[in-house]
This record gives sequence, structure tokens and C-alpha cells, in this order.
Amino acid sequence: MTIRKTKLLWPIFLIILSVLACNLPGEMEPETSEPTPAENTKLAPTSPVPVIPLSGEVVSPDDLQYLGAFRLPEASGGSSWDYSGHGLSFYPGGDSNSPDDGFPGSLFGVGHDQQLYVSEISIPAPVNSKNLDDLNTAVTLQPFADITGGTITDELAIPRLGMEYLPPQGDQTTGKLHFAWGQHIQDFEPSHGWSELDLSHPQPAGTWVFGGYTNYVTNDYIFEIPAEWAAVNAPGMLLATGRAREGPWSGRGPALFAYAPWEDGNPPAPNAKLTTLTPLLLYGEQADGPDIVSDESTAMNGYLDPDHWWGGAWLTAGEKSAVIFVGTKALGTAWYGFSNGVVWDYDCAEQGNCPEVPEWPYDDRGYWADDYQAQIIFYDPADLGAVARGEMETWEPQPYASLDLTPYLFVPEHEFPGDNLTLIGAAAFDREHGLLYVIERLADEYKSVVHVFRVGQ
Repeated sequence: MTIRKTKLLWPIFLIILSVLACNLPGEMEPETSEPTPAENTKLAPTSPVPVIPLSGEVVSPDDLQYLGAFRLPEASGGSSWDYSGHGLSFYPGGDSNSPDDGFPGSLFGVGHDQQLYVSEISIPAPVNSKNLDDLNTAVTLQPFADITGGTITDELAIPRLGMEYLPPQGDQTTGKLHFAWGQHIQDFEPSHGWSELDLSHPQPAGTWVFGGYTNYVTNDYIFEIPAEWAAVNAPGMLLATGRAREGPWSGRGPALFAYAPWEDGNPPAPNAKLTTLTPLLLYGEQADGPDIVSDESTAMNGYLDPDHWWGGAWLTAGEKSAVIFVGTKALGTAWYGFSNGVVWDYDCAEQGNCPEVPEWPYDDRGYWADDYQAQIIFYDPADLGAVARGEMETWEPQPYASLDLTPYLFVPEHEFPGDNLTLIGAAAFDREHGLLYVIERLADEYKSVVHVFRVGQ
């Protein structure tokens, strides 16, 4: 069995993995029903329903040209880029004094995992080198600050924060940073909001409950939907949001919804229920409780329980387009239990046949696999349009391609027995210039590094 090892600091890593043990159904709230037990082998592929694209062609992995990477600044505003990478958004109006080097605008990014503060940084020209000392370093434009109004606290277990900039919509007079927050275990809590771009005075609005869907499928990544696609398939809905946590709790693949919170108020009242939304991807069906009911027939091709997709973007390049998810794909055999291969069946406590807990450092329970790979997976927007129009089931679209990011990573090999959370973080897309920004976590000691691709040019 192939087993990888990680460079994470032991105290933080063990805290995170101890929370992952909460994935056992028996440890969930009483009203939570058990999911279908995880399979220990790859799922049999299912055939996607063919749909004729609305226009143009899809972006292929060959359309992505790697340009290089850049480093992130030092700490600011009481936080840092250590253990960062949950959220990233391109802002076209940022860094107006930047040099004319082909990389305009700025990036808003989420810092340390346990604080999830947001900072704005410049975009230096990327350098194609595996030597970190050769890379340019971004400059802090706005120091780290809380854009959620105190929603993220020390009491949260494995919190997350996704965000996306969008120009003024509806009755708005200013562009907003739309965000979604969450934690490892929750059900129908308020999760989405927006803030102003001035991080010293963000004036957060929200948070709001996302329709009738569980937090397990709604509150992680956010990205922009092209207006032309939305006009045909989901009128007025210019934001996509979703989540793809490990285990079957969020269905068997990444979830995605189109939504438009400004249609429910400017802003909607705190704790309001957002209603202007439509599913685009959901590998299963929403139950009465927080569970997503799914099985092999509603799974993404090649799905494994340790898969974890942290970010996404809606790529366009001329007449070509693609919806992508970036993250860490599990490979080989997957299991629930311990990193040394010991399996812990969901019902072993009831059956009285649970195995002995291995000795440290293999004593933390969670979802594991033989191996992991940083990937981008590609979806045809025409398929998602068919879902939005009710012509396909939410689980029928399948990825048509994948891109292995390993050749571009500074730390492609980790040194702990299996880690499905820390290879790749969020992504952001500059649509005007065709530039895709992807975070590699823990690449510069404990800081992230930003990789840059040109799409279709």
C-alpha cells in the first residue's frame, strides 16, 4: 500500500484529524441519519447524458499554459498566509498603480485556516522556476481583516471561508465581496453574506440561509457565472457556490448552485432564507434532514470518499468555456479508519467488533486513500445548463477531462501517511485577460504559493 507523509506541524495536524473522527454517523446529532457506507474501491463509471453545447467548445487541459508562480507577503493585520488557501478572488479594479506587466488588478485572499481573515494583495509577474528565491513576492494592499462580522470564532471546528468579487447588482451602488462561511459539521445554519471592499470598514451583511439545502453542499467555494450563460439558463444568477467535503455527507462529487442574493433584498435581512437559486450539480438528493442521499448510481465518475475540492472557476476563452474544480483527488483504494490502512466500519461499535486503535501517529480516524493527486477537473457548461433547465438530473453531468497539477507543485510529495486536505487550495479567474490563479498550500514553509495559468491564449 502506498502511503504518503506530510510536513504539517504535528499539533495543528492532530487537532484537525481528531475533528475528522466526527465523520462517524454514530457521533452525529441524533436527528442525523446514517449515510450509505463508504465503498473501499473505485466506483464504476456512469455514462453522462450527451448534450449539445449551447455555443462554442469546451476548454481542454491543453488550453492551460503554465506561466509560473509568485510568493505571498509577510503577516499583517493580526494574521498571516501560513496555513492559508481557503478563498481567493480576482478584483479588476485593484492596485491601480501596478506596472503594465500584463497582470493587472489585485487578489483578495483568505489567510490562516483558524482565523480566516481576508487581505488584498498585488499581483506580481509570475516566474517559472522551482526555486522559491527566484519568485517575485506580492505586496500587501490591505492588511488582514474579518469580513464576516465575527462569524468565525475559535470555537468552530475546521472552519472555511469562500468569497468572490462581483460588481454592483440590482439596487446596489458598490461592488461586493460575496462570502460563504462554514465548519466541518453543521446542517442548515446561515452561511452566505457580502461585505464592502474596504477591509478597514467591511460592513458585512448577512448571514443568510441557503434555500432548503444543507450546509454540506453550499458553503465553501464561490465564483462568478458569465452573464451570457446565466441569461439563457439561470436568469439574473451571476454567482455559483457549493461545497465538496470528504465523505458521503455532501453527495458523491462536488456540488454547485447558481444564486443571486441581491434578488432577496438589498441586503436581505439577517438569517433570511435565500430563494433565488437553482442547483447545477448535486451528486445525490437532499433529504429532509442534513443528509444528501446518494449511492453509486448518483456518483461522479471515479469518486472516492477522501476526494476534496477546495475551489472552482468558470473559465472562458473566446467561444470556449469550462467549469473547473481544483483540489485533491484520492487514488487507489479508499477507506474510513486509520492512515495505516486499518478500516473502522461505521457500525462496528454496535456490532462489538471495532479494531484496536493504532499507536501514534496512526491513531486519528478519518477518510484515507492509498495516494493523492492535485488536480483540476473540467465540466461542460452546456451540461450544467441542461440541469438548470430541468433537462438533466443534477448528478448526470460528469467531468470530461482532468489535469494533474503535480508537475507544477513545489511540494508534490507529503511526508505523513496520507493527507487529503492540503495539496491545493482555492482558485480565482481574471476573465478579461484569461488568467487563472491557483493556490498551492504549505509550499513556502508554511505559507501558500500562487500558481498562474493562461487560459486559451
